[in-house]
Amino acid sequence: MKIQISELSNRGDDRGLSFTAPADALAFVGRMADVHLASTMPGAVRGNHYHLRRREAILVLPGAKWSLHWDEGDTETAQHQEFSGESAVMVLVLPGASHAVRNDSADLLWMVAISSEAYDPAESVARRVV
Repeated sequence: MKIQISELSNRGDDRGLSFTAPADALAFVGRMADVHLASTMPGAVRGNHYHLRRREAILVLPGAKWSLHWDEGDTETAQHQEFSGESAVMVLVLPGASHAVRNDSADLLWMVAISSEAYDPAESVARRVV
């Protein structure tokens, strides 16, 4: 599979939530060449693209209801999964898998993406899955 989804453990305390990027996410990405923090407005979508070479670990922070939309390649049917926003979720994305995150709530959605290669707009190819 080109997409792997897992819920992250909250290691927070009285001060608040605390999530760590798991070692397997860092190993999946390999060398970290880019870390990107992004917010997504209510109803907005980030993604609808795939990467030619880049591996990406997307960490979606808790707080807003959202959905992940993806495919396993251009000849495959798009899939989706909904999330309540109660926990942080990690999504590992291999090259060739189109992916998009949609904010399905009235709250701001936050995510962090860790990539194996530096950002290059020519390396991301548009392919709509939502």
